[in-house]
Amino acid sequence: MNAKALQDTAQKRAEELPATTLYSFEPGWEAVRVVDKWFMLLTEAPGRPVVIVKSRPDEARALCEAYADITPGYHMNKRHWITLAPGDSIDKKLVRELVTESYRLVVGNLAKSRRPVDPARFGTE
Repeated sequence: MNAKALQDTAQKRAEELPATTLYSFEPGWEAVRVVDKWFMLLTEAPGRPVVIVKSRPDEARALCEAYADITPGYHMNKRHWITLAPGDSIDKKLVRELVTESYRLVVGNLAKSRRPVDPARFGTE
């Protein structure tokens, strides 16, 4: 997957999710949040566009081992965030799944009264 397709796919998926907001907080960094919590970042890491999303620690390790274009989160907690980079080892379907899972993880940590969806069921129907 090339750099433009990677970020475009991730951003499009994020915008499809309920109660999300895209914003820039500093030049070269865009974030997507649900309610008021980040679940995805778009930036450039050593000169190439990347997407940074939350992941469960055990899944993050497994993804980093299984895919050459997935590494620990750039400028983020390396246990809870992963970086998706352009390359042949990931495709649009995987990018969409990882963005959705990041969203679900963040929604699951919101107070129940603030959750736009049920994280246990969202995306599994």
